Amino acid sequence: MSHTEEISDGISDHVTKFRLVQSDCTWRSQTADCVDVEGQLSDAKLYESSTEHGVSWTVVSPIVFTYRVIQCERLLDASNNTLLFGHISNPTELYTLKNNDKMMKRFIVIDETVNNLYGSQVAAYFEAQKVMYKILPLPTTEENKSMIFVTRILEEVHKFGIDRRTEPIIAIGGGVCLDIVGLAASLYRRRTPYIRIPTTLLAYIDASVGAKNGVNFANCKNKLGSYIPPVATFLDKTFLWTLPRRHISNGMAEMLKMALMKHKGLFELLEKEGRYLLDTSFQTTEGTKAHTDAASVSTRLAIETMLEELAPNLWEDDLDRLVDFGHIISPELEMKILPALLHGEAVNIDMAFMVYVAHERGFLTEEEKRRIIVCMWSLELPVWHSDCTLELVQKSLTERLKHSGGLLRMPLPMGLGKARIFNDIEEIILCRAFKKWCEENRAERLDNIKET
Repeated sequence: MSHTEEISDGISDHVTKFRLVQSDCTWRSQTADCVDVEGQLSDAKLYESSTEHGVSWTVVSPIVFTYRVIQCERLLDASNNTLLFGHISNPTELYTLKNNDKMMKRFIVIDETVNNLYGSQVAAYFEAQKVMYKILPLPTTEENKSMIFVTRILEEVHKFGIDRRTEPIIAIGGGVCLDIVGLAASLYRRRTPYIRIPTTLLAYIDASVGAKNGVNFANCKNKLGSYIPPVATFLDKTFLWTLPRRHISNGMAEMLKMALMKHKGLFELLEKEGRYLLDTSFQTTEGTKAHTDAASVSTRLAIETMLEELAPNLWEDDLDRLVDFGHIISPELEMKILPALLHGEAVNIDMAFMVYVAHERGFLTEEEKRRIIVCMWSLELPVWHSDCTLELVQKSLTERLKHSGGLLRMPLPMGLGKARIFNDIEEIILCRAFKKWCEENRAERLDNIKET
């Protein structure tokens, strides 16, 4: 575009494009055709236009976030400084911080249950590192995921006092804890860096690797939130060792989601090794190389496929998202019967129903449908729930239309490990899929209840 051009929209506007250059601590605008540039050139652009009504300015300012997702071991070992410096990639910045005489400070928010298990180790770590710290344990459950806890964190951070650029807030816990702390950090001084340390499998492969954070509001899941990623996420699988079996299964739902949407190999790995991974909580054991590889490969593939989808669309400018599979009906179901279902369990019920929809539309064979449902059973995930009525499904789809630009944007599997997004669904297909889903899975659930 030339620095002055005509725009035809009913009014003839003269638009001038400026680039911004900083020299001697001052930013100044220069027309785009200016040859001589002395100083720092910004990626931002400024457009000025004039009409009979006055002058208007348009700012185009690219926002770039860089954050790290790092798999590590023995994160709380005093000889490991990842927790202090692992988020820093710039060598100069790292050298400056390591050689600074000022005592470092860290504010840590930790889930109450996690604190009972690991709180003393967290305290011992920072004491060994000679870091001034404050640990705030909170009961971060889905029922407590609200602005009340966000303001509680902000009040405590304000009292403690941290450097807004060099002393990141640390969140240790499951997805709810990471979401609440992320929102608090995004609000404090308009953006304070924070670090995520997931202690559940669900958070390990899902909540911890993206940019979103938020809390529930008006009885709606994650109604308030922002898109501010952490400076780093540190993934240490040893935290999963103390996780209850049900929560391991819960996290495997999000892993299965990525397998069905994007990676047939991951699905086949979960088919073959899923039960073993559930039994061993994804831990490395001596003499079981094949199984150990399954733990490493499955988590890596789940995270890689998740990041492939999230990174190009961090702010969800594009509402067509494969990662929304399992998240069409589940928010309504989860909030309706809270706390009966864990997040991953609600997601899996949603996915199971959508598998039947895909089958009815001819996208999945009977054998593919059977394999998926059997895999879900083997991972001890629910595939049906009595509260997931046809009325709830229809209400969820209506809500989806309201909040997704008037389109359904429904991801559906097109086989194992591949998917597409659809904006249409015939009522007859929906009802037929729902009827078969209930008939084939209600009896299985009742049999399971009798066995237990």
